[in-house]
Amino acid sequence: MSTQTHASGSPAGTQNGIVKVVFASLIGTATEWYDFFLYGSAAALVFGKLFFPDSDPITGTLLAFGTYALGFAARPLGGVVFGHFGDRVGRKKMLVVSLLMMGFGTIAIGLLPTYATIGVAAPILLLVCRLVQGFAVGGEWGGAVLMAAENGKDKDRGFWSSWPQAGVALGNLLATGVLFVLAAVQSDAAFEAWGWRIPFLLSAVLVFVGLWVRFTLEESPVFAEAANEIGEKKQDANHIPILEVFRKYPKEVLTAMGMRLAENTSYYIFTVIVITYIVDFAKQDKGPVLQALLIGSVVHFLWIPTVGAISDRVGRRPLYLAGAIGVAVWSFVFFGLLDSGSQPKIILAIVVGLMLHALMYAPQAAFFSELFGTSVRYTGASVGYQLASIFAGAIAPLVAVALLKTGTLEDPNTKAVAIYVTITSVITVIAVLFAKETRGSSLRHDRVVHGAHEHTEMPAPTA
Repeated sequence: MSTQTHASGSPAGTQNGIVKVVFASLIGTATEWYDFFLYGSAAALVFGKLFFPDSDPITGTLLAFGTYALGFAARPLGGVVFGHFGDRVGRKKMLVVSLLMMGFGTIAIGLLPTYATIGVAAPILLLVCRLVQGFAVGGEWGGAVLMAAENGKDKDRGFWSSWPQAGVALGNLLATGVLFVLAAVQSDAAFEAWGWRIPFLLSAVLVFVGLWVRFTLEESPVFAEAANEIGEKKQDANHIPILEVFRKYPKEVLTAMGMRLAENTSYYIFTVIVITYIVDFAKQDKGPVLQALLIGSVVHFLWIPTVGAISDRVGRRPLYLAGAIGVAVWSFVFFGLLDSGSQPKIILAIVVGLMLHALMYAPQAAFFSELFGTSVRYTGASVGYQLASIFAGAIAPLVAVALLKTGTLEDPNTKAVAIYVTITSVITVIAVLFAKETRGSSLRHDRVVHGAHEHTEMPAPTA
């Protein structure tokens, strides 16, 4: 039976309004990353004292960041599992499941008893909740990005698919905003006793809104067009998306991982380590840095779609290269501005850092989506993105704090942290130079292997 198509080539009945799709991706992604970043901020502020009280403050923070890092270890597994089913049954269903899982893990953290109440079981339960968070966010990014990328026009993909990326900034803004308000109205003792639980429990409201919006979406038109071909592959026992990704797209996976390193590492230096540095090393109050992070997150949120739109005009690669080089240079300036104790300089440090980060992060969604074929795109984009997180965002707080400790509390080794960021930037620059420019390319393709020969199919829309 023939299927009527729209001018865009999308089957009738699967056509989503792009603004509606982007809004749904933005709200859901913001919710998931609110939950994820909230953990990082709480790890920097109170988790060391509440769940690892027998350690000195810096070691307690390192242990808290250890549970934080293990959440990243679960992300590739989440990417594989959600990618597998997202490439077989569709993007929408997986987005709903990932949001439910993230909400469960975050609300559970808000209800956890601390070490003082149940002893060693407390950090174990904290770790379990963190692993649930990591597994869920591992599946979130690929689905949210693909819903935006596969609904938009080829020439505007950088702009539309950058909005789920802006959801990360919005999630951080919400998490930091709630913590900032609580810090302003509560004493440190009250915050440590019970106030830290409020932001985690508030996640229930965001999850409800995110689910309501996502349930109204229809499936991606690009996936719907390829549904018959993908349906045939499902009958083939050899069609396992993760195996196809590594068999047909090994270069693309490695390229995506290399491109991710500087972006992911620098982000956690500019947003998480900055709190630890200000509180534990610079011995300053947490209020001003939380305020600076609020301002930085607002600028980041607005700047990301702007850069996404620019990438549709000048290409993904030039912006990505500028961002990778920029964060390396800025990391040598960053800590000096923090040490000044000047609020305007602290704001400048964070805002510029996040603007440079956005030069990589904004075009990343379109760039990674364009690397993989339709039948494995969810898996391929997720695996490349999430595997790199283990070597970047997962260990960045641990490595940065350990490097800072090679100095003294009075004179931490900030230069070592800057060199660390620079090394990741060099790897990212090399990866970008090996990548092809993908601006304006079609997503309606798949890579097929026949014996020793490989070619790319361009499935025509049904008539």
